[in-house]
Amino acid sequence: MTIQFSDRVVPYAVFLNDLADALAERIRKKDEPEYICQNEAFRRFGRSNVERWRDTGKIEPCKRTRKLEYKVSELQRLKDTKQDYFR
Repeated sequence: MTIQFSDRVVPYAVFLNDLADALAERIRKKDEPEYICQNEAFRRFGRSNVERWRDTGKIEPCKRTRKLEYKVSELQRLKDTKQDYFR
């Protein structure tokens, strides 16, 4: 079985897998806070990674009530980006 869109034809199984992935990602993001404290960022993404990204200016912490917080979407983007450590 296939589904026909205006620009292409997609097998039904591929369509369902892509839809399931998109829904799972949306649900995961819904439960995710927008900002996390520095200790949580260190735990999730690695202290050396977070400190390197901050020191190179790739991410800027937000100061709130005497705590440093980081935007989760930015941390995730940096984690997913291939890093060049030799620059």
